[in-house]
Amino acid sequence: MNSKGALLTHVVEIEIPFHDCDPMNVVWHGNYPRYLEVARCELLRLFDYDYPQMHESGYAWPIVDMQIKYVASAVFTQKIKVAAYLKEYENRLRIDYVIIDSLTNKRLTKASTTQVAVEVSSKEMQFESPAILFNKLKAVLN
Repeated sequence: MNSKGALLTHVVEIEIPFHDCDPMNVVWHGNYPRYLEVARCELLRLFDYDYPQMHESGYAWPIVDMQIKYVASAVFTQKIKVAAYLKEYENRLRIDYVIIDSLTNKRLTKASTTQVAVEVSSKEMQFESPAILFNKLKAVLN
């Protein structure tokens, strides 16, 4: 897994459940964003700014862009590792991901998401990340 340029990294392991698969036991492509979300939430918890803390701080952080490159298929019962890498946070949250097979380390998918802060009360997008994010990250990056 390539963590080059990552400010913070977290890896989760997931076993592919039956309900995520098509009749050929291959993961349906629309389920991959859920795997990214599991890794993203764990990454955000490293600096105590998961979705409940975001909301409590007065901000929502919707995903405004998601890129996914499917390299190989994941299948029923396969164990995968999903690595999330925090790459940017000053004006947006950009997180890159790599999904690999846990046994072979074969790359299955790579992806990235971009989130922006939106003030909950005004519903206005913020053009720079709020101070709460900087404060939370300062505690773990220094």
